[in-house]
Amino acid sequence: MIFRRQPSITQEEFFAQLENGQGERVAFAPAKTAAKTLAETLAAMANGGGGTVFLGVNARGTIQKDNDAEALRKLVDQAGLLAEPPLILPVPQTLSGERGTVLAVQIPPGLPHIYSLHGQYLTRSGAENRQLTTLELRRLLLERGDTGFEAQLAPGATLEDMDEARVVRYLELLSFVSADDVPQALLARGCLGYGATGPRGKGAQDVQLVPTVAGILLFGRNPQQFLRSAEVVCVRYAGNTMGDEFVRQDIGGSLPDQIRQAEAFVMTNMRRGMRIRGFAREDTDQFPIAVVREAIVNAIAHRDYSIRGDGIRLFMFNDRLEIYSPGRLPGHVTLENLVEERYSRNEAIVAVLSDMGYIERLGYGIDRMIATMVEQGLPEPEFAETSAGFKVTLYAAGLDLGDAETPKPKWGHAFLNERQEQALAYVQANGRITNSDYQRLVPDVSAETIRRDLADLVEQNLLLRIGEKRATYYILK
Repeated sequence: MIFRRQPSITQEEFFAQLENGQGERVAFAPAKTAAKTLAETLAAMANGGGGTVFLGVNARGTIQKDNDAEALRKLVDQAGLLAEPPLILPVPQTLSGERGTVLAVQIPPGLPHIYSLHGQYLTRSGAENRQLTTLELRRLLLERGDTGFEAQLAPGATLEDMDEARVVRYLELLSFVSADDVPQALLARGCLGYGATGPRGKGAQDVQLVPTVAGILLFGRNPQQFLRSAEVVCVRYAGNTMGDEFVRQDIGGSLPDQIRQAEAFVMTNMRRGMRIRGFAREDTDQFPIAVVREAIVNAIAHRDYSIRGDGIRLFMFNDRLEIYSPGRLPGHVTLENLVEERYSRNEAIVAVLSDMGYIERLGYGIDRMIATMVEQGLPEPEFAETSAGFKVTLYAAGLDLGDAETPKPKWGHAFLNERQEQALAYVQANGRITNSDYQRLVPDVSAETIRRDLADLVEQNLLLRIGEKRATYYILK
């Protein structure tokens, strides 16, 4: 699997921005900045079009000496928690200059909330923070009116329901090594919240840190215990329509596990062959795996987890792949502006998956999906809204499993015996083969040899086994 990191700022871009000075999308903050002052700038950019704060730089754009990167990172977390709701941001990037270390704090555009600080709603005008006007605030309320389901406390969940090993691996990825940093780090990432866990006496309740919906989905031992519909149903049908012949896998577990398993399902059940482009023959997959990966990640990261009784559905057919995600397009995003606009329904989930390398924090990758399909001579992905969800359709490459120049299929003679070539030719002509069909083709061969031949064809990803025991048959992948 190929992971992508958060787009980073290059040294050239860093020094160019220092030279250009502060503006609507760029701010400088000294290392000794108060958390409240930093929070004002972060919230102002979050309510606007996003931007970058360079922490450890004075107002003239000069890098300060002897900056402590760890102390600066903690300052960012403290500032983010002062906002209401808490501001969940990508992990700051550490930049080094001749004079010292600077933290680049990126605030993505299209965040899902309106962020306030002590009752004030700020935005940016030039290099200054200012209060939103009534008209601007009304517009933001209309655009960002959704309440974040992922930020709610997972009903009945406790810290014991979090997989400690997963949390540790994640925090090690972020270079968090102190046990004291764990609660603060998860709180800042939107994976924990404060909840009443039981009576303390005289009508009061004991308030402790408990997992949020995002925390359980990302790090839970068994997320489906609390959110039964948080799963991916994968089905591979034998033809171009739904039918009784299919392979199915219901995928649960944490969201990173779902991404990996859904991609593996497609890889396992995808046909591979060759096609002619121009005058050249080339080996190809049924679907470009990079586009499949992008579609799976988007479905899992951006679905509406508040919808019960419906999960993500991944359906594979011979001519297409469909991925349906519960929840219509969020915020101000429409089918018409899907490529250009950004809006994260689940900012905590997106932030953590971005940290893990599964998704780019600043974009959905829709443009990459379109470009890759076009480059491979395939139709652009189709995007459609249903009454309660969003569907992506990828159309398959036209594959030929044989050799276009000879009537006899070539299946790779170095690995297949003549019996197996006969079996594959039979499947290509008839659509399927059973053990009995194979026995009639090679009557002098034992049942055990037939079983081994077919198992080997499955292992080589040439045949797909469907059914169990006497109902078993095989089709081409």
